[in-house]
Amino acid sequence: MAIISEVEDESSTRPRILPFRATLDSSNPSSFLEKVFDFLGEQSDFLKKPSAAEEISAAVRAAKEKLRKAEKKPVEKESVKPAMAASSSEPIQVEEKKQEAAPIELLSLNQCVCCFFAAPNKGNGYDLENYSWVQTLQEVTVNIPVPTGTKARSVVYEIKKNRLKLGLKGQDPIIDGELYRSVKPDDCYWNIEDQKMISILLTKQDQMEWWKCCVKGEPEIDTQKVEPENSKLADLDPETRSTVEKMMFDQRQKQMGLPTSDELQKQDILKKFMSQHPEMDFSNAKIN
Repeated sequence: MAIISEVEDESSTRPRILPFRATLDSSNPSSFLEKVFDFLGEQSDFLKKPSAAEEISAAVRAAKEKLRKAEKKPVEKESVKPAMAASSSEPIQVEEKKQEAAPIELLSLNQCVCCFFAAPNKGNGYDLENYSWVQTLQEVTVNIPVPTGTKARSVVYEIKKNRLKLGLKGQDPIIDGELYRSVKPDDCYWNIEDQKMISILLTKQDQMEWWKCCVKGEPEIDTQKVEPENSKLADLDPETRSTVEKMMFDQRQKQMGLPTSDELQKQDILKKFMSQHPEMDFSNAKIN
């Protein structure tokens, strides 16, 4: 199997292609997986994440579930006509169909690890077992269900620049961990809605970045699938809105393997220069 890896170059926002080839020995598939993980470790920071082991386990569970469902499907058997035997003592010979060699499959690294990243919910966040969160570029809102009748005095809340802790007195914290990115503690608030839901508003320090998770170690979302509402864009000032629209355009271009806005601008500059200097050879020209 051959895997084409897409890894972002430090000097460019466009991913560079790195070939990965390994032979799968059906008697020892673990060696193939070891080579895949070695490759991931050398070419990305995925294995450095605290949640890498859990995400890989989730991918294995999903693959096993897919295999289980496939095995349940009925398999159509080809009808085989036995050859007429000359006598009862002669064995009946049945012609076996030779199995064709499986073609080499090319996969991108994004496809290989796509199951490591979850699709965002409708609010561009994620729904976990004990709480859910949504986000805009400026804020993250965390919603935690609590027993009906919960009073404010029974809530334990602590917010720091890079850490959030929330729970009920006498119980283990519902949330207690390092935030994905820094927040402005003085601009963070919480309240109880209808005495059954705690809502926390976190104001981002960097208001031009989508969070992949609320607390580190939790499942991460695919930020390329984030879809900000047009009504929210309309509320932004012209400069910020222009920047956000540029980010959204670049994300869509990357998904389709097309040039980003900066790369398109460089191409336009080169075309203009070429038209002004037709006597020059630009066949091997590159813009850095």
